[in-house]
Order: sequence, then C-alpha cells, then structure tokens
Amino acid sequence: MAETLHRPAALRTVEMSLPGEEAAGRTVAALVRLVGRHPAGWRWLARRHHPVLDRLAEANARSVCVRAARRVPAYRSFLRARPVGVRRRLRDFPETDKLGYVVGHDAAARCWRGRLPERGVVVDESAGSSGRPFNWPRGERELRAVHRDIVGYTGLAFPMRRPFVINAYSMGAWATGTTTGAAMARIAVVKNTGPDLGKIIDTLREFGPDFDYLVTAYPPFLKHLRDRLDAEDFPWSRYRIFGSCGGEGMTEALRDYLEQRFVRVRSAYGASDLTIGIGAETRFTVWLRRRLRTDAALRAELLGAGEQRLPMVFQYNPFATWLETNERRELVCTVGSPDVLQPRLRYNVGDEAVLVPYRRIAELAADDPVRAAEFRTAVADERMTLPVLLLFGRRDSTVSYLGANLYPQDVEYGLYSGNPHAAAISRFCLALVEDEALETRPVIHVELRGPLAAADRAALATACRDGVRRHLTSVSRDFAQSLVEDPTAGDLRVELHDPGTGPFAGPQKIKNAYLVR
Repeated sequence: MAETLHRPAALRTVEMSLPGEEAAGRTVAALVRLVGRHPAGWRWLARRHHPVLDRLAEANARSVCVRAARRVPAYRSFLRARPVGVRRRLRDFPETDKLGYVVGHDAAARCWRGRLPERGVVVDESAGSSGRPFNWPRGERELRAVHRDIVGYTGLAFPMRRPFVINAYSMGAWATGTTTGAAMARIAVVKNTGPDLGKIIDTLREFGPDFDYLVTAYPPFLKHLRDRLDAEDFPWSRYRIFGSCGGEGMTEALRDYLEQRFVRVRSAYGASDLTIGIGAETRFTVWLRRRLRTDAALRAELLGAGEQRLPMVFQYNPFATWLETNERRELVCTVGSPDVLQPRLRYNVGDEAVLVPYRRIAELAADDPVRAAEFRTAVADERMTLPVLLLFGRRDSTVSYLGANLYPQDVEYGLYSGNPHAAAISRFCLALVEDEALETRPVIHVELRGPLAAADRAALATACRDGVRRHLTSVSRDFAQSLVEDPTAGDLRVELHDPGTGPFAGPQKIKNAYLVR
C-alpha cells in the first residue's frame, strides 16, 4: 500500500479505477485460451462471433492496459510522462509506437514485471523503414497461442486431405518463416525449404501427387514458382497445390494469375512489431474485395465517398488482437492475450485501415438480390462471423503524379491483368523521373526473368504500358481527369532491365521494394 501512495496521482487513478475489471479480464482471457487450445475450438469460436463479444473483447484489451500500467516498467514510465485523469475507456490510454515507446525502453523493461526470461524465448527481428533492426522477444506460451491461431485458420481456409506444407518464407531472423514452420508441423508434414525454387520443385516431384501441398511464401515468390514450374512443363493437373502468402499486399490480378494453377491462394496480415497472425483472408473476404472493385455503392458505404483505392480485406479475432482506428484512419492494435511476453498496448504500426462489423456487411449485402446471392455462396463453407479489416497499407507507399496518387497495387493490376507476357516479369518498382524537357513522368521499372529477343521486349513493354494506363484510368478519377486535361499525362514510361541490373542491382531481398526514392 505504501508503494501505491508514493506513485503519481495520475497513475494511481489508472490502477484504482475499476478494481473488478482486472479479474474479469483474466476470466475472459482464460476462457479464450481454453476454447482456442485446439484448432477445432478456434474454428468453433470463429463461427460464433457475435457483436456482444466485441464489447467483451474491448474490455479485455483495456484490462490488459490496466495490468500493464502496474506490472510493465516501461509502460508505467510511459504513462507517468503523460498524466491525465482516470482512464475509464481504452481510448484514454495513449497510443504507443516504435519511436515513442519501443526506442526509449530496453527489451526487459517492456516485459511483464521487467524480466526477460533466460530460456524458452525466441527473438524475431524486423528492419523497420529506417533500416535499424528491432528485436521482438516472444515466449513459449505466446508462440503456442500464435501456432493455435495459424493452425485453426489453415484448417478452415485450405481443405487438404493429406497436407504437406512447403514453407518458402525466409528462414532468417524474421518471425514469419520459423513461426509458420513450427505451427504447421502440428497438422501437416512440413519441409522448410526457404525461398529456393529448386528445392521446392525437387520436393514436389519426390513426394508426388498423393499429398495436398500448401506453399507458404511472399506473393511475388508464388508467381516465380508458377512461372518456373510452367517453364519445366510441370504436371499441374496431377497435383493439388494451394498458396498461402503474407508480408505485403496482393492484387486480385495476381491472385487470378496464380489460381490458373493453384487450387486456392489466400493472404494473411501481420507485423513483426505485433504478431504474424492479426488477420487472414477467407472466401468471404475475397468475394467482398472483388465486389468492391465494381460495386460503387458498396464501396462508398464501406470506404467513404470518393475512395478509389482497393484495400486488402481480412477477418480477425478481436480477443487475440483488439483493433481500432484513430482520426487519421491509422490502425491501432492491442494484443489481448495474457501470454504475450511484451504486451503491445494501443500500438500504432503505421497502416491505414477501416474496420467493419461482419453484420454490417451482411446487412448491406441483403439490400441487393445479386449481392445477397453472392454473399450466401461466399460464406457457405467457412462460415466465419469475425469482424472485417479493410487494409490500405502504409500511408507513404505512393507516387504522386499530376495530383493523382499512384499505388503499387494498381500498377501491379495493370502489369498482370490480361497481359500475355506476364510470365516474363520477375518484379517491378516505381520512380518519378524528370526528363530533358523538365517534364516529370512516372517510370515503371520491370525486371525480366531472363533474356528476351528485341521483338518480345517491345511487346512486353507495350503490354505493360497499355495495361497500367488502362487500369489507372478505370480506378483513379484524378488520373482519368488528368488525361482529359492533358493527353500527354498518359505518357507512362516502362523500362525493362535484365536480371539484377538497374534499380534491381545488388543483393535481392525477400520482400520487394516498390518505390525508388
């Protein structure tokens, strides 16, 4: 008691505000952990989520902040520097982020009771936009909880008879590769090949078509795999191969291209700062995203009038990660599990997003007979009623051109949609270049997969230029208007580069960089 009396008043009000709430939060967390102990329990919960549970999940997130104010030294110090009155609501707790919270406190201080265990901890690493490495320790119970979420979702999204997972994520210090391999071993045969095309092809041929395969990788790597297998006349019709990807956005054009060979391709959303399993695609979310491309009324209802971008769409478990958005539509996340070694408390990862309850989308679908029929078909198999995350990605991932924002996703649509030469593309990036006439034009740099004859290079460049211009005109009012006012605005430059040359020179990273600054 004496220790409490010596603490600043602002902090005392946090600790003494709602004494029964911490016990309630512990009860909720214990129930969620019990239900999620087995993949079947996770699926049961995902199919029975109700809006009432959202209020319970938010209360659980607030109780985590209350407990952390007492038991996490870094967070206690963080709140002491930002004194307010009683923090009755979750939003009364300030946002945290890398620069304002992580940089100022060491790893142990950000753990419960200020202690970093001496064993059973796995450290993940993320480089961050500045290039400075950030380390994220995760304890045994935390990793087991992540594994349960991954396994539960995989069983719903990828119906495999004899599952064999080929884990093509990087096996370095990043979270995704090692965590995915360990999680999948609970339900499948697993081979951790890393992003090695040769090893993957050898594995498919050696173990043969009696297995159902799930290849986990970054989206561009799945394209590399498809193109390589095509070049080797791989007998796709004898195999059932699924694709699971994450780490960056994926366009519907790329999904369509991949699903010409793969049975199904689904993406997931996560961050090393938080957890790799924040949200995931389902058949329902893929339907919704594709519907948003053509249904202007639905897009306006969900994203706001005038919004032209097409976000990634995921469902998420609010008990595992409670999500909010602030006034700038930035995603703010509280990891609600008591198993987390370093609690993430109203953490702003820098992504722009919109959150929508599942029932709101069901209501909007019911307003139109065609929507309603498509909706019923989309939800029939997985039947997940979890809330929906519409994710635009990092706010600064654009090139501004004549008042229009050009997004890498939109460029990717143009490069792959209906392009008969798409197999020749390895990767791409964008730049703004000022020419001799002092005109600034966007340049699309395309790395070739291999040598091309002059005629084929010309055909590829033309197809890329026309496809990107056509797609930008259809999705960006600003770009379309600029063409009306000045037809030369459509002068998009496409530069083809042999492998490993131009802006693609140097060591190739696992994740693509889409902007040349």
